[in-house]
Amino acid sequence: MRKTVVIDVVGLSKSLLDHLPFIKEYTEKWHLATVNPMLPAVTTAVQSTYLTGQWPSEHGIVGNGWFDRTDAEVKFWKQSNRLVDAPKIWDKARKLDPTFTCSQMCWWYNMYANVDYSLTPRPNYLADGRKLPDCYTTPTSLRDLLTEKLGKFPLFNYWGPTASIKSSRWIAEATIITDKLYNPTLTFVYLPHLDYCLQKFGQDPVKNAKELKEIDDLMKYLVGYYQEQQVNPIVLSEYGITNVNHPIHINRVLREAGLITLRVENGLELLDAAASKAFAVSDHQLAHIYVNDPSCYKQVRTLLENTPGIELVLDREGKRQHNLHHPRSGELVAVADANSWFTYYYWLDDAKAPDFARGVEIFKKPGYDPVEMFLNPADPFVKLKAGFALVKKKLGFRYAMNVIPLDATLIKGSHGRLEANPDFHPLIVSPRPVTAGAIQATDVYSVIWDNLTGE
Repeated sequence: MRKTVVIDVVGLSKSLLDHLPFIKEYTEKWHLATVNPMLPAVTTAVQSTYLTGQWPSEHGIVGNGWFDRTDAEVKFWKQSNRLVDAPKIWDKARKLDPTFTCSQMCWWYNMYANVDYSLTPRPNYLADGRKLPDCYTTPTSLRDLLTEKLGKFPLFNYWGPTASIKSSRWIAEATIITDKLYNPTLTFVYLPHLDYCLQKFGQDPVKNAKELKEIDDLMKYLVGYYQEQQVNPIVLSEYGITNVNHPIHINRVLREAGLITLRVENGLELLDAAASKAFAVSDHQLAHIYVNDPSCYKQVRTLLENTPGIELVLDREGKRQHNLHHPRSGELVAVADANSWFTYYYWLDDAKAPDFARGVEIFKKPGYDPVEMFLNPADPFVKLKAGFALVKKKLGFRYAMNVIPLDATLIKGSHGRLEANPDFHPLIVSPRPVTAGAIQATDVYSVIWDNLTGE
């Protein structure tokens, strides 16, 4: 098999190429196609489709999170590869060639994947409440080597208000170290950097100029390394990011209709998902609505169809048409219009918002929260508070990072829906010919396979 490298530049679309001189030159040298958006156009679902060649209805990844009906909990950003219920491309390759090896550098569902070498963020959660940056690798010795050479995985630059190029640069350097050490046949690399600025500021080349240059320079460095090894990487993205200006508080809509059940603890409100007649798991521009009380189904559907900003409400047949008919999906799936996205907010009074709402708590929130990328602009002392919390952390005290705003209008870019404009569709660039124009998300598997096998 031929040595193959796949670099995922999150958020890359034609709309950005004029501001990315190296990447644009690379697209002009090789074969460029757009990838038709799929539902949902979010990280974990798209990556799973690329790696299996199957739709969410088959591999089961219906979003970055969903309601686990058995545990009666909303679960986001889980990491076990066993959640992806379909064979991956490396399984097929290994059957064909016993000498084949695969490296997975921060693509999602990376823990316990049947790969030879892997890297994924994995903090240490200490008994005193602290969260320490770290990573999980296969083999385990790779973690110690990468930490020795590069320092701790920069977790707080990977997500949150201090997200920056440092995390993507660390992943790129770790990829090169792993390649030099093991020379894997197939390598997948995840560079999330553009995700941050494009969601914060939307398609604004002035505000995003620094970040655009940073990812272009990093790509020049990483691609240059592989080209010295006589390998021209496949470059792709999962989705494009478009401008939005209308957050939809879908759980507040359901609450005001009497469908949400809450628990009040210490004066703060917690969503009791399993006890609710209906509730939504929000994920960018898509929301799964779980209707626990079937007698409310028609009421919920009518309510959603009449909510401004909701473009589609998929029932059982609608989910089937969009390849989302899987048991993990909600009874209904709402899709936002071009200007809108879904928050997870369910409280009506910010004074009663749960304590985790103002922190970076991706596992506690019952929905995706891009506002975690901002420090509260209304608090003049927010940086001092964040610094004091970090000092307490280093001293071993319990602390709460109470610095994230509750203003969803700060978000200017989103993704997840079936965007119509091809300038904002994800891209794929391949050294080998690709079907001219556009391909389906399931076809990305074949593009990778053709590069790997030379077929």
